[in-house]
Amino acid sequence: MNAFKTFSITLLMACAPYAASAQDAGLSKQHAACMNQSGGTTMGMIECITAETQRQDARLNKAYKAVMADLSPARKKQLLEAQRAWIKFRDANCAFYDDPDGGTLARVNANDCMLTATAERARELESFKQP
Repeated sequence: MNAFKTFSITLLMACAPYAASAQDAGLSKQHAACMNQSGGTTMGMIECITAETQRQDARLNKAYKAVMADLSPARKKQLLEAQRAWIKFRDANCAFYDDPDGGTLARVNANDCMLTATAERARELESFKQP
């Protein structure tokens, strides 16, 4: 098996769980379309993931502000501390995925970690506003 074929199969296997988690986390249709058009290139996928991470970060900030608007001062402080701790954890955890010896797939995985964590946190915060 040649190196390109091996890389392609590895990439496909690595991204297969991504499709299910993307749907569960509420990722945009633009992201799915972008990933389909990326051609499986590292740069293409990273560009798609980065753009979606920005959309999900905006979603997270909107949900955070909505939850904060309804809280008492003590609960606001609690959520602020929790959010700061979550950001610190997310950043450190996802940085670990960017293994210097992991090749180009490590960069994709690190960026995907940021996207997935951000989308899941947005969904979590949105759940606090549901009746």
